[in-house]
Amino acid sequence: MSVRYLTAKLAQQIDEELMSAAGAFSLDQLMELAGLACAQTLAASYKKDKYPRVLVCCGPGNQGGDGLVAARHLGMFGYTPTIWMPKPGSKDIYKRLQTQCTNMHIPTLSNPDSSDPNFASRTESTLKSTLENHDVILDAIFGFSFKPPVRAPFDMALPLLSSSGLPIVSVDIPSGWDVEEGNKHGVGLEPDVLISLTAPKEGAREFKGRHWLGGRFVPKTMEEKFQLNLPEYPGFDQIVELPQNKEGKL
Repeated sequence: MSVRYLTAKLAQQIDEELMSAAGAFSLDQLMELAGLACAQTLAASYKKDKYPRVLVCCGPGNQGGDGLVAARHLGMFGYTPTIWMPKPGSKDIYKRLQTQCTNMHIPTLSNPDSSDPNFASRTESTLKSTLENHDVILDAIFGFSFKPPVRAPFDMALPLLSSSGLPIVSVDIPSGWDVEEGNKHGVGLEPDVLISLTAPKEGAREFKGRHWLGGRFVPKTMEEKFQLNLPEYPGFDQIVELPQNKEGKL
């Protein structure tokens, strides 16, 4: 039986249940496990001897938190990550995660103040010059709750990332994609690698790259309740690669 693909509503329901009294997980725990899976996916797909410099692009929500955790683990794996986070999350958890990265000597690109009239052009210039000095991108900008349009400065960033020529690893759903209908707006990234978290999302059915799953934290009771049909994870890995046919579907 093949793994179940999730709608936006079902993905949200599972997240809420994981953090309810029944699931008993905290947001910190889930971010740590998700970010570790993301770091393992990038390391499994792009070896550090050839792709040591990782640009970790983070949005202001939970997806960005996963990216910060992944950056820390990548640093521990021996990569040289740099964080681009033009709109840092305001919650305490994001500040703590960024401090943890700073303590690992992982730099965060400085950004102009959003009130600066040249904010957009300066942000674009910073990102463009940074891309020239990196080997691979970890896309942790938008998650499954993304709704168009893409707003500044990410409306500028997505085309720059796409045109950089660097391989892209996207977290959960490629940034700019509709969680159920894929890249229907034509503004999303087209990553080379996707790491789905918990279970793949409906929009990922059209994804044609290398596809991994990181959901080893899902308890058996919840897997059974939602009929997720998750594959078996090998050994002690936090990730498992999903098979796909030529059309990019399981």
